[in-house]
Amino acid sequence: MLPSQNLGRRHGDPPAQANREICSPFCIKIASIFASMSERQKTISLRRLAKLLLLAGATIYALICAVIGANQRSLIYHPQVFTSAQVEQKARDANLERWTNSAGQFIGFKRLSQKQPANGTVLVTYGNGSTATGSAHYADDIQKAAALDVFVLEYPGYEDRAGYPTEKNLFTAATEAFNSLPTNNPIYLVGESLGSGVASYLAGTFSNKISGVLLISPFDSLTSPAQYQYPYLPCSLLMIDRFPSKNYLRNYHGKIGVTVDGKDTIVPEKFGRRLYENYSGPKKLWEFPDGGHCQITGPQTNFWTDAIGFWQTNPK
Repeated sequence: MLPSQNLGRRHGDPPAQANREICSPFCIKIASIFASMSERQKTISLRRLAKLLLLAGATIYALICAVIGANQRSLIYHPQVFTSAQVEQKARDANLERWTNSAGQFIGFKRLSQKQPANGTVLVTYGNGSTATGSAHYADDIQKAAALDVFVLEYPGYEDRAGYPTEKNLFTAATEAFNSLPTNNPIYLVGESLGSGVASYLAGTFSNKISGVLLISPFDSLTSPAQYQYPYLPCSLLMIDRFPSKNYLRNYHGKIGVTVDGKDTIVPEKFGRRLYENYSGPKKLWEFPDGGHCQITGPQTNFWTDAIGFWQTNPK
């Protein structure tokens, strides 16, 4: 017996075992009652705790959704803003000139083909992290392959253009730009990443006026890559700006080219393939297994010669 078990026992007292034997029926009954009450209390407490944790988790999740929902446009649009002097310098370096509407308001940049009259007009709508002057490489590559005039839409809130970017504002700006293009030549659209949603909108809206479209690293709807990037959020419920390209292209029946990139982690190729597979008109797919987002691997001139040839073969 351990010494501590003898504490408080005087000489001549009955053995502790005897006391336990005398009290055992009563003690067992009391112990069972307390044990039973303790288990019920534990069960109730655990249930209450589970409910509280579930409520706390749901509240935190709802707050996360609310915060991200309220700030979603800062996750979609990444405008680069510069002074007018900086933009002018960038334009000169890129051999671009300002493009204005009939009222003289700035809407983008352009570079006319050195060979005039040109064989057509290309309108470029860029990705969310680029700019009009930053898209001059499209003019370089396209004009090496064909005598085409190139116009690049500037989004509201980008570079030194007034306003702020939203789906509605981009579509309004794109409509204005399209209506400002010369109409004496075929018109083609090039949409890059987020700009593929803008180009798809134009194709669906002006379906009879567009001779061909090229979508670079596109998506079927912006909700698709958003859900891929944020799998724990109900993006289809939260998103305001959705850019549902697949819906717009239902109204277009001309030629569409699509590029997909095997190593694209921003808009994985499966979303571009989904858009391509859902389109029922004449189409062509370019696959770049080693390409990242909007990365056309291989000789650029070869690609653009092929893409423009696709547009112009048996033109619409």
